[in-house]
Order: sequence, then C-alpha cells, then structure tokens
Amino acid sequence: MKDKDQNQNEELETVGRRSLLTNMSVAAVAGLAASVASVPVQAQGRAAGFEPARHVKDAWMGELAGNHRVFVDSANLSGGANAVRYAKNIIAAHEDDYEGESSDYALIVCFRHGSTPYGFNDAVWEKYGALFNPNADSAPTANPMNTASFSNGQTSLADLRAKGVEVVICSRATRTYSRRLATATGASYDDVHAELVAGIIPKSRFVPAGVLAATRSQEYGYSLLYAQ
Repeated sequence: MKDKDQNQNEELETVGRRSLLTNMSVAAVAGLAASVASVPVQAQGRAAGFEPARHVKDAWMGELAGNHRVFVDSANLSGGANAVRYAKNIIAAHEDDYEGESSDYALIVCFRHGSTPYGFNDAVWEKYGALFNPNADSAPTANPMNTASFSNGQTSLADLRAKGVEVVICSRATRTYSRRLATATGASYDDVHAELVAGIIPKSRFVPAGVLAATRSQEYGYSLLYAQ
C-alpha cells in the first residue's frame, strides 16, 4: 500500500510532466507558425530589394538627361514610321500641354527586325531601297524617315535628333540584312556588312539586339511603347 506522501509525490510528478509536454507543444506550434509566417516576408523583402545587374554596353541609357524616360520600339516598316510619329507627339504634347521642354525627355526610338533599314542613310537606301521595301509602288532611293511625310506625322529623323531623341539600331538584324543583301546582289557578306555599319544615320548608335535594349531600358526606368 502506498502512503499518503508517496501518492502526493506521484501526482505532482504527473502534473509536472503534463505541464512540460504542454509547454513544449505550444512552443513548437509557435515556432512553426513563426517560421511559416517569415517565408513570405523574406521573399517579399528579396523582391522589394531587387537590383538589376549593370553592363557597360547599357550604361549610356542611365546617362541620358531628362525627367521622363521613354523607349519607343518598332519591328516593321509601318511601325518604324509610327515610332517616329509617336516620339514627335510625346514631345509636342509635353511642350504644348505641360509647358515643358524637349530636354525634359530621355527618349529613345529603336529600329529592329523589319524596321532596321530606317537606321541607314540615303546612300544605303539608294543602293538597296528596292530590297528594303519590295512592296513599294516604286523603289525607294532615300530613307523615307529622312523626309517629313504623312506616314511619320510630318516629322523626320533629323527633326527628332534636333529635339534630343536617341535612335538605336539592332546589330543582329543588321547582320541578317547583310546576309540577305549579299545573297541578292552576289556581293560578299563582309563587304555589305561593312557598308551598312558605315552607313547608319547621323547621331545614332548600334545596340547588340533591339529586343535586348527594349528590356534593359525598363531596368533603367524607361516606359516601353511599341509602335506597329
């Protein structure tokens, strides 16, 4: 038979074990909840702190002056003409309705894919215009964007450059056109490519790829506008 003191001691030990297990369970649940709750917070912190990598070839985008940044992309001939029109309209509306200046804008027009020929000068178009636009009623002998017309909103590339607009040309598409022109004319690829590279419009620049420049521009805070 157990005496009274022994029974009391066993009851106290049982209560103590139950209390310990209960506290351990509460702590485990609390720890699990804290762990689960911390996952989205940490993930959100990583997203909020995202910083894109920087590359020397893209640095010029961050150096353009202006309080507003826009990248106007185009990939076919009609889109290239509209890109010129859109760039002109953006600046004109800013000047007329916001009492602003063209210098308030860091604005880039991109000619890539099918609009790449608009990046070449009149001498290149005089030689290859029929191949650049085989659907034209008559073979173009000059870059159509060098003349103000209905298609480009009565402005020209020279007009845009006077407003500080940057024009970029796709290097990869230029190589593609070099191969096509070489095949069509029987000339060597190297000769045609050198001719196109030397024949870009004044105050323009090549970018490694137009599609890449469009995406990188957004990493530098540019709004992306596609002209079709």
